[in-house]
Amino acid sequence: QVQLVELGGGSVQAGGSLRLSCAASGRTVSTVTMGWFRQAPGKEREFVGAITWRDGNTHLADSVKGRFTISRDDARNMVHLQMNSLKPDDTAVYYCATTGAYSYQSVGAYGSWGQGTQVTVSS
Repeated sequence: QVQLVELGGGSVQAGGSLRLSCAASGRTVSTVTMGWFRQAPGKEREFVGAITWRDGNTHLADSVKGRFTISRDDARNMVHLQMNSLKPDDTAVYYCATTGAYSYQSVGAYGSWGQGTQVTVSS
């Protein structure tokens, strides 16, 4: 079993930046696909991005492409989500998750989830 904890959430004005981190225990993050999702009030949980274990490639949703970056720190067994040029529509609870499947965009593919961290972007 893997345990995940999201860190770095908070409040920021539009145009600002935040860096989220996901600390993992129980599993080496380089051996699983790590995903980032978010859920805004009244909306379904939404794919943000992922880094796939097989090839190490990063994948981002169109809504955040060009603004967000995913990275993996193997030495610290962590993954990060750097969020730049934040918009009010980015306001949500952000989750990290792991999956052994290749369908990294699907919520249902992920078996382990963190508790989430709130990101609030004001105008």
